[in-house]
Amino acid sequence: MDETDERILAELTDDARATFAEIGERVNLSAPAVKRRVDRMVERGVIRGFTAVVDRNALGWTTEAYVQVYCQGTIAPSALRQAWVDIPEVVSAATVTGTADAILHVLARDMRHLEDALERIRASADIERSESIVVLSNIIERGTDR
Repeated sequence: MDETDERILAELTDDARATFAEIGERVNLSAPAVKRRVDRMVERGVIRGFTAVVDRNALGWTTEAYVQVYCQGTIAPSALRQAWVDIPEVVSAATVTGTADAILHVLARDMRHLEDALERIRASADIERSESIVVLSNIIERGTDR
């Protein structure tokens, strides 16, 4: 990967809907050259996918929590991913150090919806217990300036 690839990535990160021609104008390449470079980065796994960032407030999902999960015994991160990947309220999940095995970022419409999501999370894997921390207000939120 060279400096031009990095500039293309920066442009895609800023506006993933930009055309190859628009990106090419900004990085001094033709649209086909930009496309070839993007395709190469996809093939090499530098770009893992393209997605839409949805405003959770527009969905009405304004209740937010972080959930620490404690598993019974040892469970592989891949098994945890499989258990939670199809729960739409789980917007991110990570294994962590410390006493908890994983931490989940969960969004819901309201407390009842959050409670339903927590029940599904706990039933989806060999969970001993969980601890939820409900967010009162976000004071710093990077990468969401749109």
